[in-house]
Amino acid sequence: MFLKQLSIFIENREGRLEKVTETLAANGINIVCISLADTSEYGLLRMIVSDPDKGKQILKDNGFSAMLTNVVAVKIPHSFGTLHTITKELSANELNIEYMYAFTSGMDNASIIIKTNDNDKALSVLTAKGFEMLDPEYAYNL
Repeated sequence: MFLKQLSIFIENREGRLEKVTETLAANGINIVCISLADTSEYGLLRMIVSDPDKGKQILKDNGFSAMLTNVVAVKIPHSFGTLHTITKELSANELNIEYMYAFTSGMDNASIIIKTNDNDKALSVLTAKGFEMLDPEYAYNL
């Protein structure tokens, strides 16, 4: 079970991030969680949104370079060592974490969004180890 992540390439200049958020808000798209990485000229904005397909189309219609990527969303309890256990299991199964970001999905749990070199295998490994995946319908409606 994967989440669809909306990724947008934006120029690293004043007002571009604001324009993305304005466009999504004006079209009823809620941003559930967000990550922004930058270089000197461009930023890569990664988001989980309430309606990924609609969000992608709206942004493309407004001149943004947007795409959808499947990512693994794992619930993790707020306890010491849980993230280490996840990274250890992925590493032991020769999986590379390409990027990761987190958000809170409740008082007892957080969730991490992970993109690996093999998401199908990562999902299988983590599920076999008893980790609970974040349900897409739940995530899109946070």
